[in-house]
Amino acid sequence: VQLQASGGGTVQSGGSLRLTCASSIRTASNYVMGWFRQAPGREREFVAAFDWIGDKTQYADSVNGRFTISRDKAKIMVFLQMDSLKPEDTAVYYCTAGQSFWGVIAGAGDSWGQGTLVTVSS
Repeated sequence: VQLQASGGGTVQSGGSLRLTCASSIRTASNYVMGWFRQAPGREREFVAAFDWIGDKTQYADSVNGRFTISRDKAKIMVFLQMDSLKPEDTAVYYCTAGQSFWGVIAGAGDSWGQGTLVTVSS
């Protein structure tokens, strides 16, 4: 599975960005897709996941209520709408996919895309 993340950029604190993850997945019903991020000097951390199988979502506590993960069912793409951005959201954001919901959330996705950089200035 090939994943392509895009949409990163620089935004002021309180602003919004929308990330896109395009995939080569042909049968979305078999997959979970999600987002992770890695800030400078920190470990990669879970952000959000979408389960095509059970149509459910999961968010990290740090982004819950500010970020929204959604999908384009026809194009098998996943989006991450990021609102009320904070400087601590600055990181490289990665798209991932796998066949286990909790596996993807744990960082054990089968596929990873290249990152897209999000910078939030104060």
